[in-house]
Amino acid sequence: MGDNDYRERQGSDHSNDFKSSKAKWKFVCVLIVLQTRLLYTCAAKIYSDPNYSFVLNATEAPLLGRNYDYIIVGGGTAGCPLAATLSQNFSVLLLERGGQPYQNDLVENLVGFYPNLQLDTSTSASQSFTSEDGVPNQRARVLGGGSAVNAGFFTFADPQFVAEMNWDVILVNESFTWVADEVAQIPTIQVFQSAARDALLEAGVTPFNGETYDHLIGTKVGGSLFDSNDRRHTAADLLTYANPDNLDVYIWASAQRLVFATGVGPNGDRQPRAIGVEYTDLEGYSHTVLLNDNPGSEVILTAGALGSPVLLMLSGIGPADHLADFNIAAILDNPAVGSRMADNPTNSMWVLTNQEVEVTLIQVVGITSWGSYIEISSGQSEALIGAFESTPLSTTSSRSNKLNNSTVTATSLQDTITAAIREVPEQFRYQAVWGGTILQKIWGPLSRGLLRLSSLNAVDNPRVWFNYFQEQVDLAICEQGIRAVLDTLASPSLARLQYTNDTIPFILQPVNDAVVGARPQRDLSNSTQDTINIRQWCMDSVMTIWHYHGGCVVDDVVRRDYRVIGTQSLRVIDGSTFARSPGANPQATVMMLGRYMGVQILRERLGSEAGV
Repeated sequence: MGDNDYRERQGSDHSNDFKSSKAKWKFVCVLIVLQTRLLYTCAAKIYSDPNYSFVLNATEAPLLGRNYDYIIVGGGTAGCPLAATLSQNFSVLLLERGGQPYQNDLVENLVGFYPNLQLDTSTSASQSFTSEDGVPNQRARVLGGGSAVNAGFFTFADPQFVAEMNWDVILVNESFTWVADEVAQIPTIQVFQSAARDALLEAGVTPFNGETYDHLIGTKVGGSLFDSNDRRHTAADLLTYANPDNLDVYIWASAQRLVFATGVGPNGDRQPRAIGVEYTDLEGYSHTVLLNDNPGSEVILTAGALGSPVLLMLSGIGPADHLADFNIAAILDNPAVGSRMADNPTNSMWVLTNQEVEVTLIQVVGITSWGSYIEISSGQSEALIGAFESTPLSTTSSRSNKLNNSTVTATSLQDTITAAIREVPEQFRYQAVWGGTILQKIWGPLSRGLLRLSSLNAVDNPRVWFNYFQEQVDLAICEQGIRAVLDTLASPSLARLQYTNDTIPFILQPVNDAVVGARPQRDLSNSTQDTINIRQWCMDSVMTIWHYHGGCVVDDVVRRDYRVIGTQSLRVIDGSTFARSPGANPQATVMMLGRYMGVQILRERLGSEAGV
């Protein structure tokens, strides 16, 4: 990418179309359930810990620590690149509530993806929660954050997003490259991904843009955090850029609240000034760490869309009436903290294939002009076969979807297919789990929700409402996207990989019936009813793709330099500051933001001596 790439590509971006025309969804989809529930058992090479000398268990930390230029809370997709960058010139402490990704084979290997999400203990890399909408979800609890638990797709922000944030385009491009060079690569696609690429083009998601990280309308092969050995690279790998003499990383350090003193604002008014952080270790001991007295020293929250708003509230910054419910004294009343929460709704369909296909996560994506992102994954393994005897059907199948009180949910549709596979005789079950998935997520979204505390312990999940499809524009985008997915499934390139009525083995017919039955029920004789059916299915089968954001949105909670409005020495730099999700996947942008703001801070403090 050249320095002016974002400016040159603005015309190909579709965000303005949404604003002018209003027309113009746990990514635990059926395929992922089938392809990876037990794939971990055949995981390939387990890679060793890089042995960062500066990473320590928080139990080894002093109960009272001091003398850091920067204390960064959250060792995730933004926190790791930010810490690595600031450590070039200043002393930095990075606090991470989880453990190392390098000591967790479920994290490091592609085949551990789904089992990793299903494991939910006090020390697992993934922490489950269910939104108040009734949709199951996960959040990361590991060094590297979401990049250590997600599907690994790596793609740059759409140009319009960069313009909306008023970021420096040259530094954005430099920062994206800094990240990509360490953690991303373009995969070599195989049978199913190749067929899906061609099918998207046949369905009209054009043109073909080749292999690229860039956000371009059409179909492309994007980047991946998984290398050619199916090993995951994460934001924690960006710590290789750090100055080890200036960086301490405490893992298993759960920040509980910020420490404030009284500062003087620009108009002589009294303002809270962040001076430290209180955190607990795995043994339950409380620690306090303080900044040094150097001008410019700061506490920076990079704890994500759930963690950062919670820490502000627990520290007395947020809606005063809500804080009073928990007997928290408000030091700064800001109702915008925890507001404008959003999660991009996603829906998926499984494809039963007539041959074994490769095991992949997201590689091919179709970026439409109306705001649907259509993404592809695939694969199966013999290791799956035991899953259907040993794993019970979900206990959440009968839970009502709180969006419309329907008993049909993504989980219930998933369980219907799983039940059909369990009925297949053992000698044919291997064939019954061949397949791939096509999923669709929508741009934005425009539907917004709210985050509120559930307790005084930052370890506990907050209550969060995403209000999926509250805005009709989101529902209209979903409908149009699902129509494109159905066209893709029916295209010649994917049809060749699917059974026909004449070729499907009799023993697999119930599985195929369950797969087809989990899709929207069409009424081609009545266009109005067909629209109603598809939109109902969008709401019934909504799931997350983990791209939730908001809660500390720019101009509401933080300024454009990410300083928290009404405070001193405190910033929030993560996805909680986004009013919408950038492009087809936000993780590359969040990692870029960590590097970008690290450079901006160094330049702000050191000028030409910053060296970046």
